[in-house]
Amino acid sequence: MSRQNPVLRHDWSRPEIAALFDQPLNDLLFLAHGIHRAQFDPNEVQLSSLLSIKTGRCPEDCSYCPQSVHHDAAVAEEPLLDLAQVVSEAAAAKAAGATRFCMGAAWRRPKQKDLNQVIEMVKEVKALGMETCLTLGMLDADQSQQLKVAGLDYYNHNLDTSPEFYGNIITTRTYQDRLETLENVRNAGVNVCCGGIVGMGEARADRVAMLQQLANLSEHPESVPINMLVQVEGTPLAGQDELDPIEFVRSVAVSRVLMPQSVVRLSAGREVMSDEMQALCFFAGANSIFYGERLLTTDNPSANKDKALFSKLGLHVSVAPPEAARCAEPSAPLAL
Repeated sequence: MSRQNPVLRHDWSRPEIAALFDQPLNDLLFLAHGIHRAQFDPNEVQLSSLLSIKTGRCPEDCSYCPQSVHHDAAVAEEPLLDLAQVVSEAAAAKAAGATRFCMGAAWRRPKQKDLNQVIEMVKEVKALGMETCLTLGMLDADQSQQLKVAGLDYYNHNLDTSPEFYGNIITTRTYQDRLETLENVRNAGVNVCCGGIVGMGEARADRVAMLQQLANLSEHPESVPINMLVQVEGTPLAGQDELDPIEFVRSVAVSRVLMPQSVVRLSAGREVMSDEMQALCFFAGANSIFYGERLLTTDNPSANKDKALFSKLGLHVSVAPPEAARCAEPSAPLAL
């Protein structure tokens, strides 16, 4: 007999979320892991691969991003890749075990001529049997619908941080702009990939507020990437005090509690995470990673290193999207 779906809440208050963060770590992990185990195979990890299809000269001023035209990071500008190169990269990612291919372009919003080329990329990558994801900046309703018709599975557009801290990170795009893009994507019927970045100098209250924004969307994002800031020389956040690893683990665990059926992805920052830290994140409810040695313009652990970690932890790679592979008869949740 299959387990009933959990009650998905969209009315979380900040004090409720803060209380989750404030729990003793063992209690929070116990709660998050029980929720995770009731919805997913706790030893399965989904692999996504990420490719920068257009690099540099972005007009936005995101303080963390080396691709911004406003910063002095040493990132070479590259025009939109041609279709054959993108398909070749996607085929290699699939051969390495990735089930989703994510393509990112450093734009404020795509122009129609560029969107037409990206649509062809989506179609060709889908033809390989992979899920597709894009992050191209802001989208209007018509652009979102075009991508849906092309067969796009996911659109990534992160909130980054709390509404209150947002102005410290970016001034060229408003928080409401981000919410409107998410609404356009959702209304078009494309799955939403939306999370944030921690370790940018924000307070715990900002992490609480960011997760409240995500959990209280009309529908939870199907995919929730939790990024650790990667500090890049030439960006305003280079030299920022690093976030305590346990605080990052808490952020993953609270994400799992708030959004029980979402796939929670360990995204940027894994290059500097210890095996032990990542193991705690997987226990806390993370069940997806970006796989491959580059994340747009920053480093990521090698495939061999990730394979060794999976072997050490007894994790296996999913062959189907985790959303489609939730436990039909999950273990009973741990008693609280």
